[in-house]
Amino acid sequence: MSHGDDDFARAMAAAYRLSTDWLQSLPGRPVGPRAAAHDLTGVFGGPLPRTGMPAEDVVEFLARAAEPGLMAMPSGRFFGWVIGGTLPAALATDWLVSAWDQNSGLRYATPAMAAVEESAGSWLLELLGLPTDADVGFATGATMANFTGMAAARWRLLANAGWDLDRDGLFGAPRIRCFVGRERHDTVDLGLRYLGLGMPQVVDADVQGRILPSALDAALAAGEGPALVCLQAGNLHSGAFDPFPEAIAIAKEHGAWVHVDGAFGLWAAAAPGLKHLASGCGDADSWGTDAHKTLNVPYDCGIAIVRDASALRSAMGLHTSYLMHDAEGPGDPFEKVPELSRRARGVPVWAALKSLGSDGVAAQVSGMAAAAADIAAGLAALDGVEVLNDVDYTQVCVAFGDDATTRAVTARVIGDGAVWMSGSRWHNRDVLRVSVSNWHTGGEEVDAAVAAVKSALAAVRGS
Repeated sequence: MSHGDDDFARAMAAAYRLSTDWLQSLPGRPVGPRAAAHDLTGVFGGPLPRTGMPAEDVVEFLARAAEPGLMAMPSGRFFGWVIGGTLPAALATDWLVSAWDQNSGLRYATPAMAAVEESAGSWLLELLGLPTDADVGFATGATMANFTGMAAARWRLLANAGWDLDRDGLFGAPRIRCFVGRERHDTVDLGLRYLGLGMPQVVDADVQGRILPSALDAALAAGEGPALVCLQAGNLHSGAFDPFPEAIAIAKEHGAWVHVDGAFGLWAAAAPGLKHLASGCGDADSWGTDAHKTLNVPYDCGIAIVRDASALRSAMGLHTSYLMHDAEGPGDPFEKVPELSRRARGVPVWAALKSLGSDGVAAQVSGMAAAAADIAAGLAALDGVEVLNDVDYTQVCVAFGDDATTRAVTARVIGDGAVWMSGSRWHNRDVLRVSVSNWHTGGEEVDAAVAAVKSALAAVRGS
């Protein structure tokens, strides 16, 4: 089947119309999907057809058939997990990135993409108060951003110990002692596993999930050799931040590399009223975050930031004869992330920052934290509702007495569909988690969240 300019025009027009219909449906539609995956496999599957379908018809078919199985994650009433929405400038720019179809690994080959991403990186460092000479790479998500920072740590720690990782691999290498707080996100452990570093040593944390500096000091002092300490900006349940000034100072006394998992919390540094939460974070060696969560750009867009550019590029880069390097530039984008070939993920980040400015980013982050505080206050005013965390940032955890009631209320909230909140388990209790991560969430959405929980609790008590 041949494709002409008209095919592109008709397919793109259909995509625009159907995307706009979807976005306009969000304020009133139920949040949860109406069909399960097993209901839809027959619609999309079956034998591969011998003859193709026109591009416009493919777009139409996909949108109509998928609609029952879509969750309204971009809605301001979606409070599940930690998933953001998408800003208009970032979404539209992401479409351009797809249309331009640039393989953005090489600076020489795609100079516009490289220039935009380098500008976005500089803005991020300024916005988050991180070292201006740090390297910034755009990975697939927070998991790979953390992986990238810890890969740089592995390379530098072993090099400092006299071990050539590139030549000799890990077999026989000095063991890197890895330390994490008791309430770190499990993807940190996953990244360590990917890197062949094994299970970390768990350090005790306080009731909000913040690592205890004294416990970290004791753990580091109990052994010798290269050490990697992973701290956290934004606990999954409480939203709490590790005590960076004390913890980083202790880690540095023991010669450790410090990596910060700031998937959604690192953005607190951009808001004057919240930046105290991330105080001292800039003294770490590497950081990972996810622009989709709090900045609200499209998937997938993790950001890896590493102070030691040489370590990062040694860990991630390669040099081969067929690649054309820009000798005058600050290095190629592929040297900063795991992929050689990739889309220009940093361009929607640039667009989001350009559209918001520093004041707009501060207002967006502050608005999310304010909405979380308002939801917590509204829920705490309900009889029998217990807010379990200090609501200092964007996360709220509540319980409704016993675990059975909490599970029943959670199921009722999800089933009713007015909002979406996810269940979890924290401190040996079932909880209902509320995560505010969307720029759409305002007063109406806060009221809807409180009303949905109130209605669900009343229904459970009346059953």
